[in-house]
Amino acid sequence: MDAFNEIKNVIIEILDVEEDQILPETYLIRDLGAESIDLLELAVSLNTVFKKEIIDDDIFLRKLRPYTEDAEEVGLEKSAYLAEKYPFLEHARIRDVLGELGGGPVLKVKDLVSYINYERREI
Repeated sequence: MDAFNEIKNVIIEILDVEEDQILPETYLIRDLGAESIDLLELAVSLNTVFKKEIIDDDIFLRKLRPYTEDAEEVGLEKSAYLAEKYPFLEHARIRDVLGELGGGPVLKVKDLVSYINYERREI
């Protein structure tokens, strides 16, 4: 099962958007207009589709800003701290996220894919 296509199908259904609007680089909130209730529905649907417990705070990067503030407060390097908190995000993506923080919500479709793939990995 291809996580991107499954997630794309869920997003299409919940947000009522066209398939061509959803790419890995698409922002869920900035580009697709997702709201809190949409994210809740996404989590429930992804939970069902992938048969995995979806942790909203993690998959939707909800604590991203507080984590960066925490790191700064105690003198830790932000990207290393975020890598610890969000192990499913690649280091390059964490650097991108940190660079985008001033521009609004940073959650992209590829972040959902990374989360699902990380949760599905064989341990």
